[in-house]
Amino acid sequence: MDLAAEVAWLATDFSGVVRVDRAGTTVLDAAFGLADRRHALPMTVDSQVAMASGCKGMTALAVMSLVEDRTLTLDTTARSLLRDDLPLIADDVTVEHLLAHRSGIGDYLDENVESDIDDYALPVPMQELATTEQFLAVLDGFPTAFPAGERFAYCNGGFLVLALLAERASGTGFHELVDDRVLRPAGMVDSGYLRSDELPGRAAVGYVRRDGRWRTNVFHLPVRGNGDGGMYTTTADMHRFWTALHAGAIVSLDTLALMTSPRSDVPQERQSYGLGFWLHGSRAIPSLAGYDAGVSFRSFHDPVEQLTATVVATTAAGAWPIARLLEERLVTTSPGVSPSTEVPPTSPA
Repeated sequence: MDLAAEVAWLATDFSGVVRVDRAGTTVLDAAFGLADRRHALPMTVDSQVAMASGCKGMTALAVMSLVEDRTLTLDTTARSLLRDDLPLIADDVTVEHLLAHRSGIGDYLDENVESDIDDYALPVPMQELATTEQFLAVLDGFPTAFPAGERFAYCNGGFLVLALLAERASGTGFHELVDDRVLRPAGMVDSGYLRSDELPGRAAVGYVRRDGRWRTNVFHLPVRGNGDGGMYTTTADMHRFWTALHAGAIVSLDTLALMTSPRSDVPQERQSYGLGFWLHGSRAIPSLAGYDAGVSFRSFHDPVEQLTATVVATTAAGAWPIARLLEERLVTTSPGVSPSTEVPPTSPA
């Protein structure tokens, strides 16, 4: 059975898009299921689908572009820009700690607590979370979990703090920063932080299962995503992203090498982590991943093999069987090294 047939076999209950490119050729580009269940609108390869934490890499790149401009440094402390806000964040937490998930700050979503991501509820109304500063109400009140730099602990709140720091240091709104410094240089013409209450016609709707029925995820996520997740994208844009990134169009290749150098081993995920990117396999292939209520996403790029693969779906579990298949079939690993098979850490945005 060829790859396209295997994907189609797994996609029986899948609503999403799958794309694979190798050496300049699109090997697979397929859409399955419905983008809007209420109106029975089919998913297309051009559908804009949410990517949850997958866009933490875009946050990291926007921050690192400010580091290249010397607007920020990796040693800039959060406190120097937060001032009196979020007083429980320790004074020695730096931009580098936050990018590497080694800050030790208390997270507003505790991933050590077993729960269904579809059940997660934010403490403020969703419609009140549209700007970066509005997320202060969500981030406040969580004590330090461990000293900065001590260990890796995936932290959604840390990337919201990074968005705040980038915004305050540059004087430019976070969404505009990402657009100017990441999306435009990458040619990602169909990606952005869309509002859930005014989605364009091409945007797919996310769904959760409640009382035996499919319901939209509009009451589960902020009305507009921010530093820790919530962008919408297309699989074509993700191909453009990886191509531009490895051509030095977003940040320099030296900066990219720094970001994709392992900072932490994460054995439970069979991966390591750099600055904003997961790294898997024997050659530290960079990847981005995320899931949330009504969202699942995975995209990876092997620069040696000139291979890019992206899977996006409109449920929290939808992408993983196909993502695992793609890694098993496409990623070359050294003897004894298995492709990652984990469900990625959660993101509430």
